[in-house]
Amino acid sequence: MKMVRSLVLGSAAALVSMSAAQAADLPLKAKAVEYVRVCSLYGAGFYYIPGTDTCIKLGGFVRADLSLNASGGFDRPSWDGNAGQGNRLKNDFVFRSRQDLTLDTRTATEYGVVRTYFEAVFNWTTGTGQVAGADPTGGLGVYYAFVQFAGFTFGKAVSQFDAPWSGYPGNNTSYLLGGYDDVTGINQISYTAQFGNGVSAAISLEDPYAYLQSAIYNTTGATAGTSATGTGFAGGTFGAATLYGTNSYAGTQIPDIVGQLRVDQAWGLFQLSAAGHQIRASYYNPADETSGHPADKWGYAVQAALSIKNVPTGPGDSINLSAGYADGASRYLIGGVSANSYAIYGGSGIPGVFQSIAFAAASDGVFAGTNGTNGTGIQTTTGWALRGAFNHNWSPYWSSSLFGSYTAINYNGTATALICGAAGVGGLLNVAGYTPVAGSGYSCNPDFNIAQVGIVTRWTPVKNLTLSGELLYVNIDQNFSGVATLPASGTKPAGQRYEFRDQDTWSGNLRVQRNF
Repeated sequence: MKMVRSLVLGSAAALVSMSAAQAADLPLKAKAVEYVRVCSLYGAGFYYIPGTDTCIKLGGFVRADLSLNASGGFDRPSWDGNAGQGNRLKNDFVFRSRQDLTLDTRTATEYGVVRTYFEAVFNWTTGTGQVAGADPTGGLGVYYAFVQFAGFTFGKAVSQFDAPWSGYPGNNTSYLLGGYDDVTGINQISYTAQFGNGVSAAISLEDPYAYLQSAIYNTTGATAGTSATGTGFAGGTFGAATLYGTNSYAGTQIPDIVGQLRVDQAWGLFQLSAAGHQIRASYYNPADETSGHPADKWGYAVQAALSIKNVPTGPGDSINLSAGYADGASRYLIGGVSANSYAIYGGSGIPGVFQSIAFAAASDGVFAGTNGTNGTGIQTTTGWALRGAFNHNWSPYWSSSLFGSYTAINYNGTATALICGAAGVGGLLNVAGYTPVAGSGYSCNPDFNIAQVGIVTRWTPVKNLTLSGELLYVNIDQNFSGVATLPASGTKPAGQRYEFRDQDTWSGNLRVQRNF
């Protein structure tokens, strides 16, 4: 009996062992493949990230540009640097190739949609140095990087002050003045409330450092020579930035406070924006903190924007307009990517005069002094601006836009006296090499206006492929008059006489862009 039981157990063990061996030889069942699924919750182009409930969309464009008679900023008009001087160091054309990539993710939660958005550009540009033989430049730029949740926006996004079209009511050029422009985004913390029927309101704290500080000129520091980095003059050339004084902005202390009210409906859009901007100067003597400083001030800006859709001229036609006013916040009229000071040279018919010139500079304020005893307070700069475009579709394949802007910058009487050197206080009359010519009708007035008008025509032979050509005309209406001897500037020699005269320039652009 004992022998039988041992035999049965031994046979069972052998069978189990054989079964296990055979099972090891059988193929395992493959894990089910999780295919990418279309996400229809947020429009075309979104897909679920496998294994998650998050939807993602990839996009962007490839663009090739050729700009003619451009300055140091690719499609920037020839209004400063070597291009403004019109010398042999300027480049008459600039090429740029750009790759833009966007990444948009959205997740539905019990608190609403959580969204992240990222956009970056890769550039290769030639000719931007405006120096013969200068190397091409390549670079990476981050346009947007933000998180949106429960009405809040955190990160680099379009300012709540800006119109939906930013600085592009219908143009290609990045240098259409006449209003706010932060198409590359600005760091912010904002909250937007939706009231239904297209009505919304927003409030925001925004970083002014990169794009919203123009200049605060200490006219006691006015000197002859090349402009400092950041004052707006490219190529190390003479300009109002140094003649008006030292740019004396202090570090940021309070973010700009921005509010917005918008109505967006089928007929179009109306938006009203306002911003408060701290004007904070450094020291009377920038190298000595014991010299004191002017009291801080607050500037402000307001803007109204209007878009009218489907005007009677044709299907899809539109009109985009904006108007703004600023006191101590000139960057809200002259967008952050644009120069805030200008110098254009031309010819003159006056005997003994070398050339003519128009120079101008915007600022947030002006003061003077070397210490708290002789120092003045900040005199704020005011201005107003208009910008707009009429966009017309000739056919499903052809369209054109007629666009323009007008910007006016004004200095009050005290600021004008400080800049022009009245009563022997700093300013232009203390600059070595700057001498008004007696009997020439010389007068000093830093107020100026800039008018721009342009046209662009686009051809879209197939969906998402557009070829376009653009022309832009710029006129600088400056308010100096007469003749003066000016210091050396770039290739312009010292001791030459210049007639103050309004100047104009033009630029052109050819573009091919493929969106995906």
